[in-house]
Amino acid sequence: MFWNTPRSGSQAVMKLLLDESVPRRLDQFFPDRFRVSTAPKMGWSGKDNGELLTLAAQASFSALITADQSMAYQQNLQTLPIAMIVLIAHQNRIEDFSPLVPSIVELLDAGIAKRVYRISAQ
Repeated sequence: MFWNTPRSGSQAVMKLLLDESVPRRLDQFFPDRFRVSTAPKMGWSGKDNGELLTLAAQASFSALITADQSMAYQQNLQTLPIAMIVLIAHQNRIEDFSPLVPSIVELLDAGIAKRVYRISAQ
């Protein structure tokens, strides 16, 4: 697992990055022990996928969350710098993605490696 060191006795925090294909408001559905940011908030709008993964790893993010199902096929899976979580839903709406958050949290709590994970409502 890739956890940030807690400060002064506080609980460990995991940093997650939402790419531009995921509604920004999804960050509100994660428990407080996760620090969720977006690619635009980080100033990384328009970055290609490989560069976005590299920037996220350099900024100590544990995982990139995306709805871009082709992203996993565009990367060398042997050299992923961080975990990639691909969300599969019928549409790219907050109503379709928010029910997936408990499954994402369960996955993250169980421990993640630098690989691709797929989460869907089915």
